Amino acid sequence: MRSPNDFEKALVGDLVSENYVFAAVLHYFGISFYQYPTQSLEEVCKKHRVHASQLIAELEAWALQREPSNEDLFLNPIEVLVAYLKKKHYYFVRQELPFLSNLISGISGEPGFGPLIADLRIMFPLFVEDFIHHIHEEESRLFKRIEMLQDIEMDLFSIHDALIILEQEPISNLADQHEVHDDEMEGIRKLTADYFLKEDAPLPMKVLYHELQNFERELHIHAKIEDELLFPKAVELEREVLRQIRKKIKTN
Repeated sequence: MRSPNDFEKALVGDLVSENYVFAAVLHYFGISFYQYPTQSLEEVCKKHRVHASQLIAELEAWALQREPSNEDLFLNPIEVLVAYLKKKHYYFVRQELPFLSNLISGISGEPGFGPLIADLRIMFPLFVEDFIHHIHEEESRLFKRIEMLQDIEMDLFSIHDALIILEQEPISNLADQHEVHDDEMEGIRKLTADYFLKEDAPLPMKVLYHELQNFERELHIHAKIEDELLFPKAVELEREVLRQIRKKIKTN
């Protein structure tokens, strides 16, 4: 890795070429890398009143980030799993999607990519709108039902109220509906020919395709965690709550 002094003297375009993650770090500090490809990091930092050392520290922190494994998540109770998924939703909406939107709206003048960018500027906001709606639906229906099931399990509802809640849409129905959203980026993938670019493609397009592909990969992992860990745990919780309520009814 470059020394801090080399880092500051290096051109922004070169730094991003070496590590595409740096484009996201710059965006985090309000800097669009494609606006300053031939300026040094030191110059750009002065313009935006940011210390280069902060950028370097943030880049190093991102490099050390570790996602929990499926095994880690499986061993935790369902409320920890829900909290993790909510945190990822926040990360998608507050960090990843704004960065991608910034790239798509800001990249211009790249030879041969004008029509594609124009199409993405129409398609991506629609995808974002649908994706955010999906997140809100998931949190207000699935996560809320899990929370209410836990409350029933802890005797926070009367038997009458518990039965009313249990008669509402079961977890299995929510799981079936969830599968419809498992390939949300199909249209973008087709538009970009599976994110294929020639070796001599412009750097902004390479970063954009890399970030789109990375985001899709994260969505697949996220959906897999929900399908293989969250839903089975939620179904088991629902089954156990039903068993408890039936037992209470018999003993009353």
